[in-house]
Amino acid sequence: MLNIFDTHTHLNVENFAGREAEEIDFARELGVTKMNIVGFDQETIEQSLALSSQYEQLYSTIGWHPTEAGSYTQEVEDMIDSSLSNPKVIALGEIGLDYHWMEDPKEVQIAVFKRQIELSKEHNLPFVVHTRDALEDTYQVIKKAGVGPRGGIMHSYSGSLEMAERFVELGMMISFSGVVTFKKATDIQEAAQHLPLDKILVETDAPYLAPVPKRGKENRTAYTRYVVEKIAELRGMTVEEVADATYQNAMRVFGLAD
Repeated sequence: MLNIFDTHTHLNVENFAGREAEEIDFARELGVTKMNIVGFDQETIEQSLALSSQYEQLYSTIGWHPTEAGSYTQEVEDMIDSSLSNPKVIALGEIGLDYHWMEDPKEVQIAVFKRQIELSKEHNLPFVVHTRDALEDTYQVIKKAGVGPRGGIMHSYSGSLEMAERFVELGMMISFSGVVTFKKATDIQEAAQHLPLDKILVETDAPYLAPVPKRGKENRTAYTRYVVEKIAELRGMTVEEVADATYQNAMRVFGLAD
């Protein structure tokens, strides 16, 4: 029996409304037994908390996404702050920088990113990072802010092995999504192949970024299985070994006892 931990999924978005139980059952069939439901704005945070309170094997990560940075107010911070003490909340995120969509100026995004890193430390929680077209700035912010004792996670990592190693040196874990299965993702595959096994996690980012052989379709949390299979192939390991190692890594970074 495989135990896979999908460390980043959005079972809390409209795509899955009314289908959550079906998704959880289907995930279990493919060996995905725990999942982290990531909320990134008011609505998805509320839904994440509702789902994790309803299902034992679901956990919540909540934070304010960089594309929402302009609407980060004291009221938003108070809401996040009070929710972080919920025992089912295991991390703060997804937070970071997004220069692809550029919804808000860099300085606004950076300020909100820094503030939430501080908040994660105040609550003794790891933080989960979204970065798009902003890898170097993301690195500099994390380096300057400093990673707390609980560390952090680079979600759906899409950089080089060398850059991944720099993040690991700061105290970050590297999480791989379905992108690692894409034919042209050679940089990401190199990182998944060579990083220390105790520094990697697996995720779907469902409903986005479906892995091969489901690429182009709606992603489902069950498909974390394909990410595990690809990493096992890259590293010359069994699927069970990679599933077990990444599961234990997730339990450790999220401070969960099995």
